[in-house]
Amino acid sequence: MINTNCQFLLADIMDVVRAFGCEEESLTHYFSFNRGKFFNAVEYMGEFFDFENEQEVENDIEYKRYARRFAKLSIYSVLSKFKGSLPWGALTGIRPTKLAYAEEEAGRDFKAIFKQMGVSDQNINLTQSVLSAQKRIYNKNGGTDLFISVPFCPTKCEYCSFITAPVSATKKFIPEYLNCIESEVASIDKKIEKLNSVYIGGGTPFVLEPNELERIYTAINAVFKGNCEYTVEAGRPDVFTEEKLKLSHEYGVTRICVNPQTFNDKTLIAIGRKHTEEDVYRAYDMAKKYPFIINCDLIAGLYDETPKDFERSVLKAVEMGFDNITVHTLCLKAGAKLKENTKRLSSNGIEEMLAISRQILTEAGYVPYYMYRQKYQAGGGENVGWTKPGKACVYNVNVMEEITDNIALGANAVSKRVFLDENRIERFGTPKDIKTYIEKVDKIIIDRTEFYK
Repeated sequence: MINTNCQFLLADIMDVVRAFGCEEESLTHYFSFNRGKFFNAVEYMGEFFDFENEQEVENDIEYKRYARRFAKLSIYSVLSKFKGSLPWGALTGIRPTKLAYAEEEAGRDFKAIFKQMGVSDQNINLTQSVLSAQKRIYNKNGGTDLFISVPFCPTKCEYCSFITAPVSATKKFIPEYLNCIESEVASIDKKIEKLNSVYIGGGTPFVLEPNELERIYTAINAVFKGNCEYTVEAGRPDVFTEEKLKLSHEYGVTRICVNPQTFNDKTLIAIGRKHTEEDVYRAYDMAKKYPFIINCDLIAGLYDETPKDFERSVLKAVEMGFDNITVHTLCLKAGAKLKENTKRLSSNGIEEMLAISRQILTEAGYVPYYMYRQKYQAGGGENVGWTKPGKACVYNVNVMEEITDNIALGANAVSKRVFLDENRIERFGTPKDIKTYIEKVDKIIIDRTEFYK
């Protein structure tokens, strides 16, 4: 049982407690603030610990920010004494680089707060590398990124929490869904003055038939003429065809994703995928006939994979020559089949897997250019996008750093308006359920128009 006298700190305290897997244990926290001093007391395992941090605050926003920070640090300090350290320390936010930028813009070295929060030297260096790689991309001068959700997949992977279901069960919705996408795209014609990028994501967009895919491409090209980065998260290699790739190239797509997750056939079967290692090679060879930037997704911690298994996947991806390689850490998500059967993911080998990927990719000339974290990631890890020089994805940087507006269309899509001068973000979400989204699309269009006024 976790108890605190300050309820607005409970969520932050629980983030740290969950990172250690201590949700079912007994821990009591007491907080107070007086004359610029933050006091935190923690009772755990029959011992008492007191912490005092002095910090001037100018307003309520600053007060709450530092209260959360010092409360998390006090809990982390106690639990790490008994359980050992975590790679990201008491830093539980999903965007470490966003905090780093905030510190740098305030004239402070971000490394100081990272060290204070117990972040490992390796992760401090990783954050610095990401910031360095983003220098040519990171731009707060405005513009908008466009996202279109295609929530259809051949099958549903055991770790997936998206709204996707096997396309055999949802195929009946595709014609109406495409009607909705066409209406939504047409409705935003006057809302985007400068388009930074287009990203058609999944699900698995290439599960659509060529004529269905073309409907989305046609709708976009009717509204947005001109060159910008244009990604299609094509997805699983077993749905790649020459026709779909040729069509994508003809409509201006510049970047696609081939997402094997692993090069281990045994693992692919276990996680619910129907493709093989050989399918990955086939899809990549087809895609290389066109001038696409090609991304590959890999996941550390799948099924019973060992660090050696994961190392082989990373080496294969490098050997094939992917322009971008995104290394995810397996995450336990609500709504995923994996979560139904697993209470907590094993951290065995995760730290080694991530270290292996960093070493191999760095030696191969890739640089980390964006990064984010999620709750319940195995071993407290992270997700990192690696790129060859000059091949980074602008959309990924803009979205992860939250520095531009994002108009998101389709089911389970969250649009964002970014007010940089006020340091705040407004969000507009659509229904997750495909049928509900289709039924409400007219109102969604009206409400989104109002949202962007």
